[in-house]
Amino acid sequence: MSLILLAISLTIAFCIFAYNLAIYALPFMVGLSAAQYVWGAGGGILLSGFSALGAALISIGLVIAVLGFAKNPALRLIALAVFAVPAVIAGYALVHGVAKNAIDPGLMLNLLCGSAGLFIGIAAMVNLNALGVSLFSR
Repeated sequence: MSLILLAISLTIAFCIFAYNLAIYALPFMVGLSAAQYVWGAGGGILLSGFSALGAALISIGLVIAVLGFAKNPALRLIALAVFAVPAVIAGYALVHGVAKNAIDPGLMLNLLCGSAGLFIGIAAMVNLNALGVSLFSR
């Protein structure tokens, strides 16, 4: 019984940790791509790491700048959607990886994974919008 409770609590802790990472999927994806490009071009580990960090910060800064300076709500929504689409994909994959052994493949698994991906995407949009509002309200 205690192993079952441990497995359940570790699964919940893993999901919370993965949720916090999944909402930042776009900066991670951009940073990983920049690091791979620099590594392939002959840069070392240190230069690849700096380029990954710089590209991730630039991607967040660009979206926040669009949120802060754009007056058009459609442009702001597009900027938030660009940030949230990788989070939706990461959320879908996360829940699919956790739930594929518990639920038979089919409609219910796809509905659960899709709703979780949508939830994580909306959370990413809300977090980024709150960050952009708090930075430019000062």
